[in-house]
Amino acid sequence: MAVHGARGRSGGRPTLEEVAARAGVGRGTVSRVINGSPRVSDATRAAVEAAVAELGYVPNTAARALAANRTDAIALVVPEPETRFFAEPYFSDMLRGVGSELSETEMQLLLIFAGSDRERRRLAQYLAAHRVDGVLLVSVHANDPLPDLLSQLEIPAVISGRRSAEETLPSVDSDNYGGGRLAVEHLLSRGRRTIAHIAGRLDVYGAQRRVDGYRAALREAGQEDDERLIVPGDFTEEGGRRAMAELLERRPTLDAVFAGSDVMAAGARQVLRERGLRTPDDVALVGYDDSAISRHMDPPLTSVRQPIEGMGRAMTGLLLEEIADRRPASSRSLDRRQVVLPTELVVRESS
Repeated sequence: MAVHGARGRSGGRPTLEEVAARAGVGRGTVSRVINGSPRVSDATRAAVEAAVAELGYVPNTAARALAANRTDAIALVVPEPETRFFAEPYFSDMLRGVGSELSETEMQLLLIFAGSDRERRRLAQYLAAHRVDGVLLVSVHANDPLPDLLSQLEIPAVISGRRSAEETLPSVDSDNYGGGRLAVEHLLSRGRRTIAHIAGRLDVYGAQRRVDGYRAALREAGQEDDERLIVPGDFTEEGGRRAMAELLERRPTLDAVFAGSDVMAAGARQVLRERGLRTPDDVALVGYDDSAISRHMDPPLTSVRQPIEGMGRAMTGLLLEEIADRRPASSRSLDRRQVVLPTELVVRESS
């Protein structure tokens, strides 16, 4: 077979019309072959594929996406202020996992912040125009209207962490309940008896589950879980500082703290040092996420590792499957998937 250069008669890139002329078929037939339609005979398909190879034809992906009502783009939506996104390692690890999973595809990734009412209104208009094929939604609060909006618009979506036990959208989460238990069981095994918890925002289901795991571990050890030893933070360093100061006022004799994130643990550590309390001699400290912060603290922080980058990859894989499944959302409700990835404890000097 003679191999021709990848230039059309016009001297530019080969066109769909030139492929059709070479194969002796109509333009629509070439389009059907390129888009994988079964309504083409084997002989015709072979002729078109030969013409494509001879001419070096490269399909116009933008035009194909438009014809298929596709944008070849997905959005990573963060309903938080930009400052929090860049301050917390959780988000950068998640983004790394998403990018890794998309690297072998033709999909483009859009990063959209929706931390204010104005940004949410703009996002709703953007999504209503169907400018993306799907949405990854991270850091979802229990009363967040975005997941319901996505369902109404029938835009494929996957969220990081369920909003409740009755989640209806596909989701990927870590075992927050098991992670909370691991942290407290470890502290108990080190002889700690007055264990406080700096929780995350309790309108986040994952934070609630960490509290549940904390309480379960105490009860199984024969200890009552004292509500005065639980103070919610907001996953920020300053939130960890405020919560630690409040806990010390409530129970000055506490000997251990389980913080619901490494960032909050860093804030708690500052307060302990300011009060002249040594870690771990006076107060043992355990965080959550096993981020770079945990390794760089003094002393290095024991932390519950959740596979954040793996969560990003799993979310993206699920979303690509949702996008490829062209059935109406109503017919897919029974096979929605809730993926839960395991957590593990990484022990360092802080405990």
